[in-house]
Amino acid sequence: MSTVLKYVNKTGEFIRRDSQFRNWITADGSSGFKAETGRYHLYVSLACPWAHRTLIVHKLKGLENAISVNVVDWFMSEKGWHFSDEKPKNTLDTVNGCKYMSEIYRKANAEYSGRYTVPVLWDKEKNTIVNNESSEIIRMLNSEFNSFCQTDEQRNLDFYPESLRDKIEELNTWIYPNINNGVYRSGFATSQEAYNTAVTGLFEHLDKVEEILSKQRYLTGTTFTEADIRLFTTLVRFDWVYHGHFKCNKKMLKEYPNIWAYTRDIYQMKGVADTVDKEHIRRHYHESHTSINPHRITPIGADLDFLEPHGRENLGK
Repeated sequence: MSTVLKYVNKTGEFIRRDSQFRNWITADGSSGFKAETGRYHLYVSLACPWAHRTLIVHKLKGLENAISVNVVDWFMSEKGWHFSDEKPKNTLDTVNGCKYMSEIYRKANAEYSGRYTVPVLWDKEKNTIVNNESSEIIRMLNSEFNSFCQTDEQRNLDFYPESLRDKIEELNTWIYPNINNGVYRSGFATSQEAYNTAVTGLFEHLDKVEEILSKQRYLTGTTFTEADIRLFTTLVRFDWVYHGHFKCNKKMLKEYPNIWAYTRDIYQMKGVADTVDKEHIRRHYHESHTSINPHRITPIGADLDFLEPHGRENLGK
């Protein structure tokens, strides 16, 4: 059975399982996991939008010297994510010497029976997984490692400011299920009804984002926040893979003038482009999802100019 099909219910709906490692790193160590340079390690995929969130925050906060990173191979087999050094930007597991992510999960918990997902935040001192929930990892990187940021500018960046938290949470409540996960619910649906429900909701909410972005530069206004990072990692993949591979083909992203300009705006922020890898993205989805693409043929993909001027600098001011 396809790994993906294990998570489809009787009505053909794709159901994403909750992450199971939910500990927290704190600057003062009160959680039992103290923020320290060199102690923690990120396992990521350049293809995965959830892992991509953590890479963006890791980069923008200047934590490259504080938290090391390994990148899995873009191909995910029935055994899950694996490590190799045979493809561009892949790495071996430099911390635990494992071949598969599943081995890392079992090192943390020999009885673990869930999915072997990325990202994973690993504690080298306690030899365990701290957290494998991307939405929580990005908040830790945002606030708990400020002592180890490379510059004052990076230290002062706050993607979850107190004054905007209610707005960010409200945005996350509908962007996650309908857009971030909506593309997966569309692509992995195994019934027409489940697909119709998911894809209709997806485009209804993309229309809602388009309207918001017609009036302001970012989702909350003039401030770039985690809500934008969480949305961007889906948007940057949309025309390359979700439009065709996941049958989200009512519109291409570049047909939304405000969303497309917004995506370019974020891509052009210093450091963000370094976290985007077209080859890993396109080849992972098309080679790994054999229930959708049994011959593993990777389409040529859309020509997208992410460096085209976006013109959003003064929007909403």
